Amino acid sequence: MCLAVPARIVELEDDNAVVDAMGNRYSIRTTLTPEVVLGDIVLVHAGFAIATLDEEEAKETWALFAELEQFKNTQDKLSG
Repeated sequence: MCLAVPARIVELEDDNAVVDAMGNRYSIRTTLTPEVVLGDIVLVHAGFAIATLDEEEAKETWALFAELEQFKNTQDKLSG
């Protein structure tokens, strides 16, 4: 399964960017989304920004990832 993760652009030079995804920073390319600017939230897949998102869409997705992590931690405690 492949996922695109929302991340905020924190550094941008030409089509090279650094994004913050839930506290993790990654270097990505913005070749496919040349309209992005510093501070935008983008969907990142395979090292590329593939679309822009608004803040609410990103927050909903980040909340779902947090729920999945919490569920995983609960399952680990029950099975270990």
